[in-house]
Amino acid sequence: MAKKEVKKEVKSSGKGHHYDAQDITVLEGLEPVRKRPGMYIGTTGLEGLHHLIWEIFDNARDEAMGGHADDVEVALLPNNRIRVVDNGRGIPVDKHAKTKVSALETIMTTLHAGGKFGGEGYKVSGGLHGVGASVVNALSLYAKAEVRRDGGVFMQEYKQGKKKALVKQIGKSKDTGTVITFDADPEIFKEIVYDWNKITTHLRQQAYLVKGTRITCIDAREYEGKIDADKAFYLQELALDTLTMSFYFEGGLLSLVKFKNQHQKPIHKNIFYVEKEMDGVDVEVSLQYVDDISSRISAFANNTYNAEGGMHVTGFKTALTRTVNNYGRKNNLIKTKEDNFTGDDVLEGLTAVISIKMREIQFEGQTKGKLGSVEARGAVDAVFTEAFGAFLEEHPDDAKAMIGKVTLALKARKAAKAAKDSVLRKGALDGMTLPGKLADCQSKKAEDSEIWFVEGDSAGGSSKMARERKTQAILPLRGKILNVERARLDRMLGSDAIKSIVIALGAGIGDSFDIEKIRYHKVIIAPDADVDGAHIATLLLTLFYRHFKKVIEAGYVYIADPPLYKIQVGKEIHYARTDEEKFAIVGKDFEGEEVEDGENTEEEEVEEVTTKKPKIKIQRYKGFGEMNPEELWETTMDPENRVLKQVTIEDAVEADKVFDTLMGTDVTLRKSFIQSNAKMANLDV
Repeated sequence: MAKKEVKKEVKSSGKGHHYDAQDITVLEGLEPVRKRPGMYIGTTGLEGLHHLIWEIFDNARDEAMGGHADDVEVALLPNNRIRVVDNGRGIPVDKHAKTKVSALETIMTTLHAGGKFGGEGYKVSGGLHGVGASVVNALSLYAKAEVRRDGGVFMQEYKQGKKKALVKQIGKSKDTGTVITFDADPEIFKEIVYDWNKITTHLRQQAYLVKGTRITCIDAREYEGKIDADKAFYLQELALDTLTMSFYFEGGLLSLVKFKNQHQKPIHKNIFYVEKEMDGVDVEVSLQYVDDISSRISAFANNTYNAEGGMHVTGFKTALTRTVNNYGRKNNLIKTKEDNFTGDDVLEGLTAVISIKMREIQFEGQTKGKLGSVEARGAVDAVFTEAFGAFLEEHPDDAKAMIGKVTLALKARKAAKAAKDSVLRKGALDGMTLPGKLADCQSKKAEDSEIWFVEGDSAGGSSKMARERKTQAILPLRGKILNVERARLDRMLGSDAIKSIVIALGAGIGDSFDIEKIRYHKVIIAPDADVDGAHIATLLLTLFYRHFKKVIEAGYVYIADPPLYKIQVGKEIHYARTDEEKFAIVGKDFEGEEVEDGENTEEEEVEEVTTKKPKIKIQRYKGFGEMNPEELWETTMDPENRVLKQVTIEDAVEADKVFDTLMGTDVTLRKSFIQSNAKMANLDV
């Protein structure tokens, strides 16, 4: 009886759930990758999709970094197939001592297998240390590896990471190199759309980082002829009539800084550049100051872009601040009683690229966004301090211009602090002194609250009457707000509109910004549907991108999408947001004219079309002020029916470039951008 009771007690432990050794799952081979792909490539969205290309390309680029290759080709083929070629040494194909199969098969089908863990295969590398190729293979519906080495051509094919057959020799060749072809698996990636601009931007960047290497990208996705990839090593040899771009640079990071500043006004003539090895770390740094208030710092470790910076960036910033202050004091460019420059002061208007290469490298995270190797900090600090100090001494005119730029930044920082302190009082931040035109919501819970930025008092009046008072706040903005792209904080806070926005959000600005204090988890931009409205929306997005980027990154910023048309067909009311939706309701043969609300009087009715069919009345809306409160609530503000477009930052570097182009001072560049993209615009003029 006692035994039965003990047995029963054990079975019922854990609140009745059965749990023993048979419940432990062991994933073999590449199964862990397919089970949890996000652990290896960050996301299964478009960013993760492109990461597949980067991983295979990184292996090819590592051959170039080691001096074994000088020509890399990335081809986008029909049916979303990707093909990457390099003329390096070729992946080994002889039998691996431990796995007892070909080294090629081992690398393609085994996690943590590769030539980057030790030995003399690679001095430095940027790949995932034996993870990259196998991960791409695991997440591909089909993959093929073709290797040229040892006088032969060897090939192996795979399906979802598993080999279809053994490695076999399919020909002879005196050349060396590797071809990797893969089809991303639609079971893993729900959307397979490759971005040509994203890919070419990345490859151009890499070409600057690997001097003397030609990198070619071919877009053959729409090519209608036959592409016999088995007949050519490089597809460029076939001379296909396709979009092709090639990159080749000898100047390294100096050329990259020059490229980044091509539309900027330099503060000094000579671009600083240094390349030197220190304690096993190859350090390369280039910089130039421009007439701007933003800083643009790009960091790379073993040619991998580190979006979050890391130890090499920390070492650079520390050395830059110290060196500028030391030079300024030594040459009496900083007065005795004046404060030292801060890190923010010396970074203003700076374009800099930092690149380090080292053998045993550590990243914080699988996607290598941040460098964790402590040795890099000291090496960058030492190399940059010595070289930049010498540069300032050898180029006194450049040095004086730099110090002048930094001095202006210091004065602006103090002025901005004074302005901020006068505006952002404790009471204002706590919501005790809210802007007069703000119709706040009743809820004190940020997660339930939303604020609408509407254009003008008329729209403000309609939306205030239409809103749900408990959760919806309304802030009318009169006219176009200040373009903050090149405005300092003190000038920004001198703008009543921006001051109202900052106080309404309640999270501060600049170094006092705290997203945890934001009063609304939905910030909705609701401009009019015309050219002025589009401009106002762009100005607001510029404000948020430059000064409240964390709000965008948190997913709190939206753009309202109200209907453009109210269509009455007989007694039925329809709303349409586009011309396509309108014609779907009234038919493409409709020839009547739309009347904007406000144009008609009591004597002048909205356009009517009389046919054998029911009468059709079409009203064109331009803004919130032209809708009555009932219509506004029903179509635009009611959470059950409304359409909101969430603002995201898919590519921060490209976003920065676009904002700089559209809102900066280079008129020629902006004109060229508008002319090139005009066909994509849909404006009501």
